[in-house]
Amino acid sequence: MEQQNKLGIIKKSDNFSEWYTQVCGETGADLVDIRYDVQGFVVHKPWAFKIIRKIYELLEKEVELDNHEPMLFPTVIPEENLLKEKEHAGFAPDVFWITEAGKEKLDRKVALRPTGETAIYPMYSLWIRTHKDLPLKRYQTRITVFRNEKTTRPFLRGREFCFFETHDVFETHAEALQQIHKDMKIMQKVAFQKLNLPFIFFQRPKWDKFLGADNTFASDSLMPDGRRNQMSSTHDLGHNFAKAYNVQFNDKNGTKQYVYQTCFGPGIYRLMAALIGIHGDDKGLILPYSIAPIHIVIIPITFANKQQLNEKVIQKCSEVERRLKEFGYITKLDSSDESPGFKYNKYEMLGIPLRIEIGPREADGDEVTIALRTRDKKEKINLKHLDKEIKDKIEAYEQDMKKRAEEYFKDNTTQTESLTELKQIIEKHKGFIKVPFCSTDFDGQQCAETLKAETIGGVVSGTKFENPEKVHTGQRCIICNKEAKHIVYVAKSY
Repeated sequence: MEQQNKLGIIKKSDNFSEWYTQVCGETGADLVDIRYDVQGFVVHKPWAFKIIRKIYELLEKEVELDNHEPMLFPTVIPEENLLKEKEHAGFAPDVFWITEAGKEKLDRKVALRPTGETAIYPMYSLWIRTHKDLPLKRYQTRITVFRNEKTTRPFLRGREFCFFETHDVFETHAEALQQIHKDMKIMQKVAFQKLNLPFIFFQRPKWDKFLGADNTFASDSLMPDGRRNQMSSTHDLGHNFAKAYNVQFNDKNGTKQYVYQTCFGPGIYRLMAALIGIHGDDKGLILPYSIAPIHIVIIPITFANKQQLNEKVIQKCSEVERRLKEFGYITKLDSSDESPGFKYNKYEMLGIPLRIEIGPREADGDEVTIALRTRDKKEKINLKHLDKEIKDKIEAYEQDMKKRAEEYFKDNTTQTESLTELKQIIEKHKGFIKVPFCSTDFDGQQCAETLKAETIGGVVSGTKFENPEKVHTGQRCIICNKEAKHIVYVAKSY
């Protein structure tokens, strides 16, 4: 029987899918409202959007440190632009089209952008003239894109979702490949170091690459139900878009050359989903300090018919709040009429890192009670050394989160060389399964489709981008029994 916490949320281990839905909803952390009257579109509530803005800030900082400059393109894309790059035109069946303005038919229909390439690269062809214009590194942030997804889920799949993209142009392919490594390091700094989200960086098989790319590389984490969550992708576009949109430059000898291009898309939505799913527990969200909209909540412990005593408690709370704000911590004093227990549950659900409790005893002394969202026990801290005490607790909190995430991820991978065993493992093992495989080029696609059918949803994520496992002599493809050329990772996916 599924159990519920004091706010009516079921246990995460009982039914992750339902737990996730409840935490996202009004009875949980109130992140989205799915009742907007257009199917597949949701309203992002204040707490969710504050977290999303913080994620954007982290990414913006890192790409600007990597010499990217911001830009903003229109939301609409002319039909001919969208269809120009032959392979990328595969997006067309999933786009939303605008065909009318008021009562008039448009001369040509335009698409709501599914992604930025076909809007941006025609302009790049105008901006780039010589090798002196390169490299060109730009990004778009705080935008939304539109895709007619058949199934939707908050922060996992939507018909309109938050988006971030870089679009880079280089003289040489070596520079483009170097940028892909830089993109991976940006994900390491943001997703792992700041958000405590573990992942593996894969090179996708050819049949699962971005439309119009030569190769796609992706950072995949795992949700508690064992499904793959792609948190970012970065693409080696080669000359494909350059030739379609005539993006050329004069080299040092005055000879016209096509540019090499990359694009990088950290998934704002998917990062949010990973934060909820990986860090959350039966009490609700647990937010990394770096993106928490509130760092510390102060709860006064007051009593009925004790006005004078309560005023003293509130005064002490206000003094502590003022000092914490002066130190730079985002602090909230909740002096509402709700009971302390209700407030504990509420702010635990929201994932606020630290909670300070101040009652009559604390009001008369130099100590207050503190609780970390990652721990069940409470501790005392000395107000004489408040800044140092809080810094120490934040460090302990972050270490707790990292340790929990690493424990969660460390046993996520197993291996087999037998299809029969793979089918058994994938039903029980909530993670990646390494298997020998014939090819990650298009001639391996049929084996991948067979694998997916046999395992009822298992997909080939690809090979590790750095230090891929070597195939041992005699290993055979798990599907066709031909000589294996790669060790690939298999998992179910969103």
